[in-house]
Amino acid sequence: MKKLLTFLLIILISSQLFSQEEKIGIIGVIDWESMQIKTTATLDLISAGLRLPAGRNRAESIIEEGYKRLVRSVILELQVDSSSAIADLIEKNEFSLPEVDAISLQTQAVPPFLSPDMRNLSASYSIPITAVSNTLQTHSRPYPVSRTLNPVSSASYTGIIIIAAERLPAHGMRSSFLPVPCLFPKIWDSEMNLIYDRSMVQPRTPAVRYSSPQNIFFNTPSGLSPELQEIVGERPFRIFAQGVFGTKPTDLIINRNDALQIISNEQNRSLLTQGKVVIILDQSVLTQQFSY
Repeated sequence: MKKLLTFLLIILISSQLFSQEEKIGIIGVIDWESMQIKTTATLDLISAGLRLPAGRNRAESIIEEGYKRLVRSVILELQVDSSSAIADLIEKNEFSLPEVDAISLQTQAVPPFLSPDMRNLSASYSIPITAVSNTLQTHSRPYPVSRTLNPVSSASYTGIIIIAAERLPAHGMRSSFLPVPCLFPKIWDSEMNLIYDRSMVQPRTPAVRYSSPQNIFFNTPSGLSPELQEIVGERPFRIFAQGVFGTKPTDLIINRNDALQIISNEQNRSLLTQGKVVIILDQSVLTQQFSY
């Protein structure tokens, strides 16, 4: 923890020293539904002593450097699983700041634009969350999905939808929580057998996608939005989560009978390997605003 606090303090001090010369900041949102980290970096041109058009190149350079420095904090706070954020992995020497900086460069940028009063120059950036998850997926092949010695008769599905949009009881606790997103949630059955985790999905494939409840109530044959249907197909297996598990309420518990419907069928097991899993969460937890 001391190591983590030290480098976070270094980032904070460098940000403060930088801001004494030029006022630059970023605002944005972590959007789990679109799987994007969206940011806008803004430079106060007066504080930087710059006038356009002569100072345009210098201003754009300051914005780019400021963005890379400030977006570190956003990536460091990204929740990886129920127990760790990126910052925790760095503290445990399982990740590094150079890897964080490399992720910040995997971005789509909008050309800088002036504010109406000509005082500020801004630029927008979008980092795919898959840039983070792909870096963390170090296995070369998926680990086999668990099976059962007593399989049940099960239909074949085109995807899996787990509905967890309300407060759910926490395993082993007398409290309930609203499930929240992370990069690699685990799925357990009601007997606490592990059904799904990051090791079971193909490399460079998102373990899950997240969506809001409105996207499962469309006026279509499948009842799904076009975006959701593209992920889980026309005949997904719909499951209601029964509880949450973990330090953060990211891991879901499903009924053992529902779990058997998945692991008893080879095609359904392959849905986990292919990452054809969507978790429906409350709209309030699907976006996380930030500013630095």
